[in-house]
Amino acid sequence: MDKKIKIDALARVEGHGGITVEIKDNKVENVRVEIYEGPRLIETLVIGKTPEEDLNIVPRICAICTISHRYAAIRGLEKALGIDPPEKVKLLRELMHLGEMLESHSLHVFVLALPDFLGYSSVIAMIDKYKDDVVKALQLKKYANKIMRVVSGRMIHGENPIVGGFGRFPTKEELLEIKEEAKKMLPIAERGVEIMASLDYPDYAEANTVFMCLNPPNGEFGFVGDSLLFSTGEEYDVEKYKEAFSERVVSYSFAKRSRYKGQPFSVGALARINNIGDRLKGKAGAYYRKYHDDKWLVNPIYNNLAQAIEMVYCLEEIPKLIDKIVKMPDCEIVKPERLTGTGTGSVEAPRGTLLHHYEIKDYKITKSDIITPTAMNLDDIERYIRIAAEKLVERKEIESMNLQLEMIARAYDPCISCSAHLVKVIRK
Repeated sequence: MDKKIKIDALARVEGHGGITVEIKDNKVENVRVEIYEGPRLIETLVIGKTPEEDLNIVPRICAICTISHRYAAIRGLEKALGIDPPEKVKLLRELMHLGEMLESHSLHVFVLALPDFLGYSSVIAMIDKYKDDVVKALQLKKYANKIMRVVSGRMIHGENPIVGGFGRFPTKEELLEIKEEAKKMLPIAERGVEIMASLDYPDYAEANTVFMCLNPPNGEFGFVGDSLLFSTGEEYDVEKYKEAFSERVVSYSFAKRSRYKGQPFSVGALARINNIGDRLKGKAGAYYRKYHDDKWLVNPIYNNLAQAIEMVYCLEEIPKLIDKIVKMPDCEIVKPERLTGTGTGSVEAPRGTLLHHYEIKDYKITKSDIITPTAMNLDDIERYIRIAAEKLVERKEIESMNLQLEMIARAYDPCISCSAHLVKVIRK
């Protein structure tokens, strides 16, 4: 039997992508995850620009991961310029980042992923039976948006975080209000964990892979670090990221892809939980110890549950951060120690490790390299889709294959706009 499975528009993800599976004589011959999204050309656009101009441009890669892009860029630019920001600045950046992580995860877990498991076409279709959960999930997302607005200046593309500090510091009253609301939001995140943990996870896409995430300092769980930690035990300084993995292109996609020692690998919440989840404390740590098992190491669909646990972590960390921040005085913007230098900024975006590398001469950017989580994940997404397709053909479940394959792609919570950020045109 010959058949082509063609998903032209992958639903409930950010950006435009599709899946093609070609089957001949009951064997899977070809699998492609195709990215139609137009390239952003960001890395070329920032050449010749000042660090301030760069910060106005690079977050426009995406409106979902805007804070992560700004944060990674700031960290890379500050390294290049010899800036070590004050502790209050570092903590506020961490707070705004937790807001984005919470906003993105709540959207994905409750609105984008959950309908698949419960047999609904969309979250709107769930309202009759799950109205309370849907309403509370939107309350959680709104709260996370508030954190981003208060700290970064706007919910999307906030301009308040700048090289060397902040344009304006949030007031004590604003921060304490966020702290109190975090306590009210925590039960919603816990409900998300319990829902995702109660579901049946399909076994048609199981295989070993390598996981990569940042290694936060002091043996803690977190979303910021300066070294790349692989599940193999290998670790690389972020400045040596080109030694850790390599980028490549394929003919049917605008997006770059990455490989570790010639093989696909995964980043994201599942990678973070698998690599450093044993560092989690409090309720998030309790959920990790209750639900984490060997299945998480081979099944990418558990990324949904990993994100749910990270929501609990964020809401437990927010009050702790604010307690520290409100005790600190506001501080001046730190000026550069030099105008020429090189630096790589690294943060964990909601979808995984994000790197911004800059070379600066006379306060102008001469080179930029941006490596996004979805670009790192694409080869593994495609590999797991092939594994699933082969298994489903073997089980004679071809007619219902579309949804199963989409669930794998959606589990990675891909940010397709971020992945398609550069194409090189060569004239001959």
